[in-house]
Amino acid sequence: MGFLNTILDIIFPSYCLSCQKRGPSLCLKCLSESPEAERESAKWIFPMYEYRHPPIKKSIWLLKYGGKKELANIFAEIMHGRILEELAEFNIMYNFREPLLVPIPLSKERYKERGFNQAELICKKLVEIDNNANFKLLKEVLIKPTNTLHQAKIENRAKRMKNIIGSFAIKDGGGNLELIKNRNIMLIDDVTTTGATLSEAKKVLKQAGAKKIIAFTLAH
Repeated sequence: MGFLNTILDIIFPSYCLSCQKRGPSLCLKCLSESPEAERESAKWIFPMYEYRHPPIKKSIWLLKYGGKKELANIFAEIMHGRILEELAEFNIMYNFREPLLVPIPLSKERYKERGFNQAELICKKLVEIDNNANFKLLKEVLIKPTNTLHQAKIENRAKRMKNIIGSFAIKDGGGNLELIKNRNIMLIDDVTTTGATLSEAKKVLKQAGAKKIIAFTLAH
């Protein structure tokens, strides 16, 4: 597979969509120099970048809809540093120990349509980078049994909240409730706008007995 990827890279080279230099679709230098999220969000949600910045918006679009899954690894490299910064403070202030990393799930229909969950890809790379030193991945426990309209297509905040209500659940069986009970959790998603999706996921996890919940996203 590595040899095949090398051949494909020679035949179809990729370029950074920001600086146009040959390499990843968005190089770490350009990503690290992108403007941080400026718009206010809930205190428990930590977005990294300003979504309106063209390279960020385009790269997230390419990750989700353009098949550029390698972008998940690039975003995870930067997000890992941000997570460690926040954990250092949360450990002291809130005893936020041994958190579980939980990706915002997709519905079966959306997953089949896309072929992967971008939040889960980011989580897998985060765990690989972290080597289970600061958190562990908990996937396929928080599920989305209900397929909803794309939140991005709904401008009104109240309608966004109504659209997402009841769309998440804890997967039955397997001792999933025990896995969540009294545990600190870090939710991971690509973009937060009104925070409706993250808030609904937080509500379901809290009802299942989770302790403290925070969230990290690529952009706002």
